[in-house]
Amino acid sequence: MRSFNGNLESVFNSDRIEYFFLIKLSFSQDFYFTSYHSDIAWDGQTWVADGGLLEVDSPRFSSVVDREAYKIVLTDLVDQLAGEFKAGVIGSDIQVWAGFTDPSTGQPMLASGDVVSIYSGYVDSPAIENDWETKTAVIEGSSPMADLDRVNLIMVSKDGMDQLNLSDTSYDRIYDDAEISLKWGKV
Repeated sequence: MRSFNGNLESVFNSDRIEYFFLIKLSFSQDFYFTSYHSDIAWDGQTWVADGGLLEVDSPRFSSVVDREAYKIVLTDLVDQLAGEFKAGVIGSDIQVWAGFTDPSTGQPMLASGDVVSIYSGYVDSPAIENDWETKTAVIEGSSPMADLDRVNLIMVSKDGMDQLNLSDTSYDRIYDDAEISLKWGKV
């Protein structure tokens, strides 16, 4: 079970829970977005409020092992993210945090422990969607369980190993009828 500091427990026990997201995309350059209504300075960076953040999946908890993906949707009117997608972002880091506002002041709580990590993963399938009114960048992050479906094949032959490592000679004589002598036990 996850534990929270006293500040967050007081927020969770109040009648007024307001939250915002902080999203870091690590592409060829780092992008910092927030769903808060103004820019936020946190962790030595400025998180941009007018960066076009449209949708962020809420964190989901599951009692079974599944491949549920995480989705972020941003506007991309100046083709900045489209250019990144063309350059290749699959496997790039995505980090999402949830921040909360103080119920009494309405200001963001940004002290250590007040901002909670809710997703850390990798870009699985980026896409640009254009419906002629709005152009959006849809980033789907891989599930922590995504590797469960991955199939890795290795050809057990000299040529198969050469594709992985030319200096590895462990499979050089795999099909040969080579006789070797091993000393077994005490020598």
